[in-house]
Amino acid sequence: MTIATTPSVRIRIVLWIALLAGGIVGGHLIDRRLFPTLWGAPLWHLLTFAAGMLLMRLAFRGAARGGRELARSGRKGELPRLETDTLVVTGIYAQMRHPMFLALALIPPALALIVGSPGFLFFIAPVESLLIVTLGSWLEERECRRKFGEEYEAYARRVPPYCLRRGCIKALFGSDTRGETGG
Repeated sequence: MTIATTPSVRIRIVLWIALLAGGIVGGHLIDRRLFPTLWGAPLWHLLTFAAGMLLMRLAFRGAARGGRELARSGRKGELPRLETDTLVVTGIYAQMRHPMFLALALIPPALALIVGSPGFLFFIAPVESLLIVTLGSWLEERECRRKFGEEYEAYARRVPPYCLRRGCIKALFGSDTRGETGG
């Protein structure tokens, strides 16, 4: 199965996978030195696995919410997957410009919990999450400004890149998708 998408998106996916794989390996190396007793502790792994799966589910829910809004409102023509030709300013995008990156930033700590690596969780995942929100939104901002020009500039002046208010977080991660309207 092949997914038609742009080289830019493919490069991001490969970098994303490398980042996560590097986090697992790097976390394991840190764990062997700093947390050797936790590495083989079944209770630790049971608790972190459960927490990681919950956090991963939340991350995918938020990313899917943003993706559905882009697919529904951002595509007028035949485009490669994950591409848009219309600026989306409705739903969660009425509250923040980069909701998918905010959701995807939860994946490194979720994966660290799933594999039970305190080194990954405490040292590597925060850096990876920060990279996701800063580098991801920086690249996205450049593309959107090039693609949508002044329309995007006006949107960027009224909508923040990220919103951590309770209502925004609920709109992004909440389970009720019926209320996805611009606000």
